[in-house]
Amino acid sequence: MARTMTAAIAEAGRLEEVQRENLAIARGLKRNDPELLDQLIETYQHRLLRYLLFLTGKREVAEDLFQETWMRVLLRGAQYNGKARFDTWLFTIARNLVIDLSRKRQMASLDEMSEGGEDERPFEVAIDGPSPFEQFATREDRAEVAEVLLKLEPNYREVLTLRFHEEMSLEEIASVTRAPLSTVKSRLYRGLAALKPEVELLRQTHVNGSGGR
Repeated sequence: MARTMTAAIAEAGRLEEVQRENLAIARGLKRNDPELLDQLIETYQHRLLRYLLFLTGKREVAEDLFQETWMRVLLRGAQYNGKARFDTWLFTIARNLVIDLSRKRQMASLDEMSEGGEDERPFEVAIDGPSPFEQFATREDRAEVAEVLLKLEPNYREVLTLRFHEEMSLEEIASVTRAPLSTVKSRLYRGLAALKPEVELLRQTHVNGSGGR
């Protein structure tokens, strides 16, 4: 009981600190603080570019959208009120830009790229221990997982990236993707199910290609 209480207090303190940081960012964006923008770019640049790379599958496109995302942050910073996590707001802007680009190129939107319907089997990610995704994404085979992720359908690839790379909650992912929570859970379930055989196939290909050594 004592441990549970201590953990709850620590979590509450962490949430309060995050909230203070979000409000500080909101105030800085409202006054167009150039130093704040530099700090935000430095903090989030790798995460944002990785997200865009997984979403588009093309570095050149991802880099263009990366620049455009920060332009939107600069121009629309006053719209951020600090109630949500900044990274959730940032990734929502990036996602909307991807969708806008897709429409301009007469491609399907992210929500329309999945073939067939999605079931709503319950799916929860365990809090304790390594996640199913992390069991694949060890230090030695992160490149393999990244390669396989690009083969998955975009909406599965997106939720896996947001959940396990960005460590967003299911509710935050629902906010970014504007999808019902049940849909987010379904995409995680189906994405993980599609990931495993692809990783195993890739590893087997590498083994055969190296002569079994």
